[in-house]
Amino acid sequence: MRSVVLDTETTGMPVTDGHRVIEIGCVELMGRRLTGRHFHVYLQPDRESDEGAIGVHGITNEFLVGKPRFAEVADEFFDFIKGAQLIIHNAAFDVGFLNNEFALIGQTDRADITRHCSILDTLAMARARHPGQRNSLDALCKRYGVDNSGRELHGALLDSEILADVYLTMTGGQTSLSLAGNASDGNGSGEGSGNQASEIRRLSADRQPGRIIRASESDLAEHAARLEAIAKSAGSPSLWAQLLDAKGQTLQ
Repeated sequence: MRSVVLDTETTGMPVTDGHRVIEIGCVELMGRRLTGRHFHVYLQPDRESDEGAIGVHGITNEFLVGKPRFAEVADEFFDFIKGAQLIIHNAAFDVGFLNNEFALIGQTDRADITRHCSILDTLAMARARHPGQRNSLDALCKRYGVDNSGRELHGALLDSEILADVYLTMTGGQTSLSLAGNASDGNGSGEGSGNQASEIRRLSADRQPGRIIRASESDLAEHAARLEAIAKSAGSPSLWAQLLDAKGQTLQ
């Protein structure tokens, strides 16, 4: 599945007060992997931003002078998101603003992007998994161990990159696998360099067999407690517990 993690920054809120989009940031995922493709643009909104909004994202009115208007990038942006699953934190906010931008330039067929894309709201997902807890992007970064140290201010592209990491971690599973831990082809594509096989050391068939150390009762009890904590945090049994249940086994 092709997914696009998306974020916007605006002149303020709500959209019904005439506020506009001033930044769009998107990163592409294919098969739960970042592809390296992204869409990013700053926009001239033809109005000033509220001081409160500037305090959040740091994008000044002066900075936006000379930037393209939405009409100039609308086709490129639509082509980037069309047919994708959009992953957005607090999706109603961003979707409402983007629909308004398309409507303002007369592209009524695109003024409801839910007709062209499916929407996954990570805020709704987080609230379902962690009811009664803080579920802002910063809170989720802390909860799932995602590095957001570079996020002093909000920024659409940075936030979409961080949200991609949060989403992949929150939905579980390893996101990448390399046989040679630090091997790279140097082009950022994520493809193998073709020489990884030479770095794999084959073990001798005559080697001394390793010693098997079995878990003690206390080890098993701690393991079971840890799985219960994971299930409570995630709102569903861990994959390990589900596998044991499918085999008719117990944690101890």
